[in-house]
Amino acid sequence: MRVEIDDKSGFCFGVVRAIGEAERLLAAGGEVYSLGDIVHNRVEVQRLERLGLHTVSHDDLPRLRGCRLLVRAHGEPPSTFARARELGIDVADATCPVVAKLQQRVAAAHERMRRVGGQVVLLGKRGHAEVVGLTGQVAEPTIVIEGEGDLEAIDFTRPIFFLSQTTQSVALFERLRDEMSRRLPSPDMLTARDTICRQVSSRESALQQFASRYDVVIFVCGRKSSNGRVLFDVCRRANPRSWMVEEASELQPGWFEVAESVGICGATSTPGWLMREVADAVTALDPTDNSKH
Repeated sequence: MRVEIDDKSGFCFGVVRAIGEAERLLAAGGEVYSLGDIVHNRVEVQRLERLGLHTVSHDDLPRLRGCRLLVRAHGEPPSTFARARELGIDVADATCPVVAKLQQRVAAAHERMRRVGGQVVLLGKRGHAEVVGLTGQVAEPTIVIEGEGDLEAIDFTRPIFFLSQTTQSVALFERLRDEMSRRLPSPDMLTARDTICRQVSSRESALQQFASRYDVVIFVCGRKSSNGRVLFDVCRRANPRSWMVEEASELQPGWFEVAESVGICGATSTPGWLMREVADAVTALDPTDNSKH
């Protein structure tokens, strides 16, 4: 079989920056704590844990006085930084610059809607770390929607400022924007800002083309990755013989029967070394050898 890795897949700039900061802190010696998984990829988290990175939750903060705490690319609300200062925790802020800018835009959107009696609506996954950080920028509630079924939570008699989590689907954002505009008494009541990261969104069309070129596609992704689910759906629509794995051990020989070409790709949270490991494992498979089934 011909096995090829998508050279456009893998870590986005924000994740590269956060992992680089973690590795720098670890190389300097001492213990380093990450507030939540530094990246939504279990295998990469385990690699960093072997280097000495500890993953902690907000409940662990009181015991980290005097320690170094890494804020990952997803960002955190201001209350987290205030709490860390109170506890004497040394914070290394690795918030992705794109996310940091969006945090500012969420705060500005609330200020604008406050003046006109409006509301701020965010397309995003509820409970996702980035979304928690975005909605925590202000005291006022932000309406988080995941799809058209959530539009009932919006008051269509009031102005709307519509934004998006950085890793959402552009097509979904545009579809929801158009539906909001249709439901409002006047289209002028809607302000929509597509705040999806273009380094992420540009991968959709590239991935669609990549997936269509192979008999079988293996998408390497952590189970927790929101971006991964979006991109895997792109793969599956382009090529029904697309399979998602978290690591090489999940590969099944039956997937590659009568396959002459295999494409390996992944999410913005998938490390390049892991895609190479999966590619090597696919190459080692021989679906025509019954002794391996």
